[in-house]
Amino acid sequence: MGSGEHGGAGAPGRGEGAADPVAEWVAERTAAPDPSDVASGPSASGAASQPADVAPRMTPPASSGVTLTWRPAGWTIVRPGNLLLAAAGVAVGGFLTFGRVLITPAVWWAMASAVGLGAAGNVANDLFDLEADRINRPLRPLVTGAMSHGAALVLAGVAGGLGLWAAWWVSGTLFVLGLAALAVMLVYSPVLKPRLLLGNVAVAVVASMPLVYGAAAAGWWRAGLVPAVLAAFLHLAREIVKDLEDVPGDLAIGRATVPIAWSPAAGYATAAAVLVVFLPVSILPWLAGWYGRRYGLLVLLLDLGVLVLIARLASRRLDGVRAGLKLGMVLGLLALLWDRF
Repeated sequence: MGSGEHGGAGAPGRGEGAADPVAEWVAERTAAPDPSDVASGPSASGAASQPADVAPRMTPPASSGVTLTWRPAGWTIVRPGNLLLAAAGVAVGGFLTFGRVLITPAVWWAMASAVGLGAAGNVANDLFDLEADRINRPLRPLVTGAMSHGAALVLAGVAGGLGLWAAWWVSGTLFVLGLAALAVMLVYSPVLKPRLLLGNVAVAVVASMPLVYGAAAAGWWRAGLVPAVLAAFLHLAREIVKDLEDVPGDLAIGRATVPIAWSPAAGYATAAAVLVVFLPVSILPWLAGWYGRRYGLLVLLLDLGVLVLIARLASRRLDGVRAGLKLGMVLGLLALLWDRF
């Protein structure tokens, strides 16, 4: 696909004359010693003296795509934590509709559908991002060979098919929602991600859809609409943060994301701006009387954590931001449940 030539343009130095701020930023990240890296000690000093390019992080191709290699570690390709969060979102959407903790057979099917569709989308993302993952995420199953290309294709097809079948079993409305979500997930990496914020917004909407999905399975999709809008802000910020983390690999394959097309500084600023907007939006349902005091208390706690993440982004630090946003999503779900029950 793409070559690594883009990453070396600004590598010779970070002083005067550095023409490309993106390449300079990549050089800083790839040349600086990282305590979390396995390679440390004598080899670290040697690596720092080499030209700061993304290529040294590349790993050899692992899967031929012909055999169906599938070791236990390969299961991480579906991102089980994300699937669990999606299933929980569907359940919460059902709870909000029923007004009590109740999981009907239709909601169970919707949860299964969300897991299947999410797994298909996650595997497709790894398939499309294989070359970038050799740099950005060298421990992903397709890169290490824990799962072959062929096995990943089979898994994505089976998971997606079962997810759509489960949605169809519930209702035509759920099937249409599931089909639309799957379509967006499949075209995200090759088509939407290089289109700057359009790709980020699209995946944020799909990631927040489980709340509407669960409400639709329970019979009233509008019950999940407000929570889904709130969740979309956190997902949008998280997607931009992921783009910042993925700059070395995306740059190497010639993909233009917000931090690459505009600048890393613009990427940090955009993610922080999304979270700044989230603060008043998250309080609005409480002030409008849609949700009660318990919701307000937990959301204020959530907003304090969001302020910490904004401060981190303002100081151009990524450590802990993505995990913090995921924790914020969990806290948001708890706020909705505590308020209603």
